[in-house]
Amino acid sequence: MIEAVMLWNEPNNLSHWDFHEDPEWKIFAEMTLRAAAEIRRHNPAIKLVLGGISPVDAGFIRHLDHLGVIEAMDVVAIHGFPLDWNHWPIHDWPRQVKTIENACGKPVWVTEAGASSFGAEEVQVFGLHQTARHLLGHVARVHWYSLLDLPPGWDAATRHKESEGSAYYRHYYMGLVRASGGLKLAYQHFPAGMGICQWFHFEDPRLGPAVERLRELGVKHLRTGLSWADWFRPRAEAWFDRQVRALEEFELTLTLCFTPEHLGRQPHHTSPPRRPEDFAAFAGWVAERYLSPARKQIEAHGPQTSEFIEAGAHV
Repeated sequence: MIEAVMLWNEPNNLSHWDFHEDPEWKIFAEMTLRAAAEIRRHNPAIKLVLGGISPVDAGFIRHLDHLGVIEAMDVVAIHGFPLDWNHWPIHDWPRQVKTIENACGKPVWVTEAGASSFGAEEVQVFGLHQTARHLLGHVARVHWYSLLDLPPGWDAATRHKESEGSAYYRHYYMGLVRASGGLKLAYQHFPAGMGICQWFHFEDPRLGPAVERLRELGVKHLRTGLSWADWFRPRAEAWFDRQVRALEEFELTLTLCFTPEHLGRQPHHTSPPRRPEDFAAFAGWVAERYLSPARKQIEAHGPQTSEFIEAGAHV
């Protein structure tokens, strides 16, 4: 069941939003507010989450509040990787959460928290234990990033790739399960009550095995994403449907992000769109297809009619 929709991912991080093209985040604010309104139109009850910020920056939240974004959200999400990328110690998690709570006046979720096994699997186990100690029972949602290591032949979704040095390669070791399928030490230490954040690539063959692992770990809360850029691929709707159906047993936070190259101010997935309403159209399509109470009622009582399917088409 989809319990929340997250609008974008790490909008204050240059690897996910090119703020040189939007230095005051005005395009981001308009895009997000339009998308929020579209989602509310189809399902007023769904939780709306501001895409997990990284770094944790209260000034950024206050700025978005000034632009009207925070008022439209139900939850503000944050991400933290103090053993790999952040400049604060892992024991500082409670203060990081409190800083954002004070800045936004909304519930705070931790939708990505993790530690890589880049140097040693024992470091990842330590990170998992300390993350659970400082966050479980203190915030409503904690999603460990991630379940699966990134296969070595795939690209990590960062803008500068190998030019980031060893920071880039840590992306490949964030999972509890190796790319080969073997289990890491941390898998056996995964705590009850913690969720998982796991991204799936387009037509990802790991989807089925991942569901089995999530069941084995007893995961109830899952965060994943639907890529706006993928929406324009052949077979995109079939892939989205398959992904949502495969994950329907979990309490799902569905993230909408990644700019299609042909719609960006620059031709890459981190670019602000030329037209903020284009992202809102995607969000509205997702909401109509997967969140609309009328759509759910039709699905519960039989196959979709061809007219209903056509009504949800984006082309």
